[in-house]
Amino acid sequence: MNIDRYLARIKADIKEPGLEALAHLQKRHMLSIPFENLDVIRKVPISLDRDQFYKKVVENNRGGFCYELNGLFQTLLSKMGYSSALISGTVKTPGGWARENSHAAILVYLDQPYLTDVGFGDSARQPIPLDGTEKEDTSGKYKVRSLGGGCYDLMHYASGEWVIKYRFTDEKRDLDFFQGSCSFNQTSAESPFTKDDIITIATVNGRITLSGHTLVKTENGEKSKTDLDKTSKLVALKEFFGIVAE
Repeated sequence: MNIDRYLARIKADIKEPGLEALAHLQKRHMLSIPFENLDVIRKVPISLDRDQFYKKVVENNRGGFCYELNGLFQTLLSKMGYSSALISGTVKTPGGWARENSHAAILVYLDQPYLTDVGFGDSARQPIPLDGTEKEDTSGKYKVRSLGGGCYDLMHYASGEWVIKYRFTDEKRDLDFFQGSCSFNQTSAESPFTKDDIITIATVNGRITLSGHTLVKTENGEKSKTDLDKTSKLVALKEFFGIVAE
């Protein structure tokens, strides 16, 4: 991994490891690299290989899903002197719970552990401490709720109430732990990633998401939708996400 090239990809500065620097890296990552499932839809196999993550995301200017983005970011943090580890979480959906422990996220250990996640799409753009402190973000308030026994919920304040984004533990996980979930999310009809293209990236005041052939722009809480044909979709992929696709 070429750290300078990675930092150039996310337009981030080199700073001494610490909470401020970590927040800078996380925000720049989410503003620069999209969450996307194009390889899944096109049946290009994704293997849990950090060198492949780097080639795809940094060298080929792509995005990825949680295993790729958080697997790569955790490697960068480690090489930059941060004490960090991958952890696993279970996503809460409107219909219930997704596959258990199928989401990969990161804990970074500073004055206390901080949940750091660049691979969950629309979520916090800053590290969230595990002590319950609320953090105001572009998309609302976030906090971590302790359930005891090393189990926690990432919470988001939305529509007047706190809702669970995902449940996680502080148990450290190797990348190989996610082999089964990575395969499931690429191949199963029950996976949320095998239905249609999903590409989303944070912007300074909102988010841009391409779902199938629908482009949704959110700016200061206001949403606009545009239906795209094949040609305009390719243009949108390049213009908003930096992805050149066929």
